[in-house]
Amino acid sequence: METGKVVVERVGGKSAAIHCYSKYPLKFIIPNKVGPSQIDAVWIYTITYGGGIVSGDAIKCDISVGDGCTTVLTTQASTKVYKSVESKCSEQVLEARIGSDALLAVIPDPVTCFSTAKYSQTQVFKVFPSSSLLIVDWITSGRYGRGEKWDFELYKSTNNIFLDADEPLFLDTILLEQGRYSSIAERMQDYQVIAMVILLGPKLKFIQDQIQENVKNLMSQQLRIPSGSSGRYGDIDDNRFFTRPSFLASCSVFGPKGRGVVVRIAAMTTESVYSFLQCQLSGLDSLLGVAPYR
Repeated sequence: METGKVVVERVGGKSAAIHCYSKYPLKFIIPNKVGPSQIDAVWIYTITYGGGIVSGDAIKCDISVGDGCTTVLTTQASTKVYKSVESKCSEQVLEARIGSDALLAVIPDPVTCFSTAKYSQTQVFKVFPSSSLLIVDWITSGRYGRGEKWDFELYKSTNNIFLDADEPLFLDTILLEQGRYSSIAERMQDYQVIAMVILLGPKLKFIQDQIQENVKNLMSQQLRIPSGSSGRYGDIDDNRFFTRPSFLASCSVFGPKGRGVVVRIAAMTTESVYSFLQCQLSGLDSLLGVAPYR
């Protein structure tokens, strides 16, 4: 059963939330205006009572973005997932439909799972050929300042995009789970954040082109091996010359004619990911009214 639903349609030539419903533990805040008055975008902030997701919570949210509308789904702070009680898993499901020539930007702050937490989220997006979609999906290692580093039991995040209701366009699942022979912290080593950015559709084409070029240049600098190292390409196992990069990113395209771009990130600090997102998505202020993560 739905715990929240928002419908955005054009009213008087402008995007407007014509239906908004939520119940415990979910609440929506929809400001009258974010950014300049001439920008046509509806901003939706999701919050949970108690400041986080409690063990056993099940949240199901439905978002409908009508033809020609622009909508932003975001948060006011990181999504905290509290400790699991009696091994219960917290779940969150988002189903969104993006109409023709419409744009949905899902730009939350990161998920932060407390020690022993179990959390699963599923996001399903249904688009048309002219729809545009931005998704930022990311998680930190936990309450690092309290010594919790990848100390949760389970984190699972699924993002599926379907074209024309039922044609799979992008299917992805990230699973972090404590193992019998190795912990998540051992596998993640020094990295404290993992993130994924998905850009799809004609309204985001200029951002797609920019981010691919920027990631290519960034990584060519990060992964350059000093000329003093041995061998034709250098010995990356020689710690005298090679230091693990503090920020890693990769880009790939998906869908017919490469209509979508996905960026995957691993970083040693949350601040570096915020900075990357601020820089790469700054051009969206003309569409959203405010640049993401400012």
